[in-house]
Amino acid sequence: MKAAMTAFASARYVLRLYVTGLSPRSMRAISNTRWICDTYLSGRYDLEVVDIAQHPAEAKDKQIVAAPTLIKTLPQPLRRFIGDMSQTERILLGLGLDVQLP
Repeated sequence: MKAAMTAFASARYVLRLYVTGLSPRSMRAISNTRWICDTYLSGRYDLEVVDIAQHPAEAKDKQIVAAPTLIKTLPQPLRRFIGDMSQTERILLGLGLDVQLP
């Protein structure tokens, strides 16, 4: 188990955040996701923000049923998070990061 956590600690993360326009909830999700990435994945992540209002076909293809939705495609396994990404501990756990929060 510790070896798996070590592998995640050096892995490159590929994330895609689906939002709907510039609503307050979307803006919070973008801000929270960027903060988590900059704080815990500095230099080891690719984050793409997709506005499903402008790209509805992509949302349909990825089966996005709620927004904001964050999808982690790499490292495997794929994970989905729904909401404004304010539950940092839950997000970190889902990303496979063994981080102790203050």
